[in-house]
Amino acid sequence: MRVLSIFGTRPEAIKMAPLVAALTREPALESTVCITGQHREMLGQVMSLFGLQADHDLDVMRPDQSLNGLFARLVERVDGVLQTVRPDCVLVHGDTTTAAACALAAFHRRVPVGHVEAGLRSGDLQSPFPEEMNRRVVDAMGTWLFAPTPEARDALVREKAPGRIWVTGNTVIDALADTIARLDGDAELERTLAAQHGWLDARRKMVLVTGHRRENFGEGFRNICSALADLARRGDVEIVYPVHLNPNVRDVVNDMLSGLPGVHLIPPLAYLDFVWFMRRAHLILTDSGGVQEEAPYLGKPVLVMRDVTERPEAVAAGTVRLVGTSHERILREAHALLDDERLHADFSRRSNPYGDGHACRRIVDALCGRPFAEFAP
Repeated sequence: MRVLSIFGTRPEAIKMAPLVAALTREPALESTVCITGQHREMLGQVMSLFGLQADHDLDVMRPDQSLNGLFARLVERVDGVLQTVRPDCVLVHGDTTTAAACALAAFHRRVPVGHVEAGLRSGDLQSPFPEEMNRRVVDAMGTWLFAPTPEARDALVREKAPGRIWVTGNTVIDALADTIARLDGDAELERTLAAQHGWLDARRKMVLVTGHRRENFGEGFRNICSALADLARRGDVEIVYPVHLNPNVRDVVNDMLSGLPGVHLIPPLAYLDFVWFMRRAHLILTDSGGVQEEAPYLGKPVLVMRDVTERPEAVAAGTVRLVGTSHERILREAHALLDDERLHADFSRRSNPYGDGHACRRIVDALCGRPFAEFAP
């Protein structure tokens, strides 16, 4: 069976890399990798970390491109790869424009689609935008629907999704578990990372921040930055913010937070470094989807700076709390977790609902037609 895996962004690569590695190890499968050329430098870091190489590069990125322009180039260019490779299955991940465009191109050629991370729903087509529509479109075309959680499976069942559904857990937990094992098994690597980031003040509680969602551009990011500036004035915390390269994020963050005591604005981190920072964080503030899944696995409280989430499992489990982009709400919830040790410990002890590190094995077994036990949190 010939399997073509397609991805482009850094988050996609993190979640697909352990799966591609598992596909490569399976004798019954012939694995081919296609990348889109998005997030090229950060994508290369992830590929190198997991020992992967791309067989095809679509090179679709253009300055100031529109979503429609990107979508059109993806469909056109991946069609050539489909004609060359002639796969029996195309695997796409999540909710990106890449996933939607490449799934549609495969559908037009009657190539079955496997959707990794199927069934996530926020219930609001405008948030996240355009991701909520993208994932619904892919699920409507999928033959193999790999739902990370029972809740995601239930969403697919309610929508009468035509594909077969398996609950596999999320592949990001496989990637995270593998990366933690590397850190724990290599004392020299740990010392090197500690030396590289020796500017951290161990006497202060570290607050790790990520933010890049399109729906937060403008007033949302200004509110977030205002809350972070006030939080830094406590004096007992240091805020570490790897700033996304998008100018809608970068310009606001640099304007409002650059030079403030206790605030470190740093370039985007390689995945290995980011995991190292997550393990040392006392509190994580994010609008990212993946961090909502990773942080509970590490026992780290998370405040999600969005009004809705397509990952409600962690909210229900008590490891994640939605705070939106309200200055007052972000500050209030952050102060509570920094000041109340019992509340912080309660967040940290809750179970992780997103996986057990064996999602990739389950997906490979499903593609090969082998029976397996589905993930049950």
